[in-house]
Amino acid sequence: MTQPEMTFAGSPLDRADALRSDAQALAALQAQGGRLLALQGLEPVVDGGLVWQSLDAAPEGAELIFLGLDAEGQGHFVAAPRPEDASTAPASFDLWSALSGLSHQEVAIYGAARALAGWHGRHRFCARCGSPTRIAKGGWQRDCISEACATPHFPRTDPVVIMTVEHEGRLLLGRQPRFPAGRYSALAGFIEPGETFEEAVAREIREEAGVTVRDVRYVASQPWPFPSSLMIAGHAYADDPALNIDTNELEDARWFTREQVAEAMEARARGEDGVAFSAPSPRAIAWHLLDRWLRAA
Repeated sequence: MTQPEMTFAGSPLDRADALRSDAQALAALQAQGGRLLALQGLEPVVDGGLVWQSLDAAPEGAELIFLGLDAEGQGHFVAAPRPEDASTAPASFDLWSALSGLSHQEVAIYGAARALAGWHGRHRFCARCGSPTRIAKGGWQRDCISEACATPHFPRTDPVVIMTVEHEGRLLLGRQPRFPAGRYSALAGFIEPGETFEEAVAREIREEAGVTVRDVRYVASQPWPFPSSLMIAGHAYADDPALNIDTNELEDARWFTREQVAEAMEARARGEDGVAFSAPSPRAIAWHLLDRWLRAA
């Protein structure tokens, strides 16, 4: 199997941090033919690729968010959506269908734009005092307008651990009720305050499946803009395979042999479901976890 690139990673745009605080430089980029990413709410407009417009196409009064510079130095922007359009819903089938027609780099540009634009749409008011906020630093900050408060706010990225667990050549996978029929994937959960990555992996596996793990190691990461997560993938080992499943979190969890995982992954590459289970999509970092485990054998 050919390993696909990590979805939503690999944007070609230079984020140009040094320009963000330079209002004159940003204004010059806009005046010199800046490009505006066309969105409907937070969904991409696709016509053989992402659709880029002139900045004149932005709604009147819209806040323009600076996404970065291309190789020619042209500025790329996206307009902050209305609060009612700043959805936090998972990606729909129609969205995945639209993204399938884009290049890897376009998907990465869109992912960053969606996460950033959605944050602006949902953070119009200060969490400290309740006053309105305004865009700052080219859209990479919002400032409270109250002189007494003036709190700066920054786009959030929520860290999520996602991990495989190994015991004597078998892999622990679970399924949530919202998954397609037969789909099993890596366990996952948000990192909580005061936790390391390794501690979060161990806690989530213990909470969801009742399994104690050791030797947690980092594998890879993936931005996930639904709405603003960073998936941090790991692998761990268990000495006792006994399961105690939290049915509030998981519908089921099972140990699968290497042969079962390999067959399911080969079936997924053909767009089919495996015999023992249906493997995750190559768009998800869970696919990479399973693929790397098989390759390491």
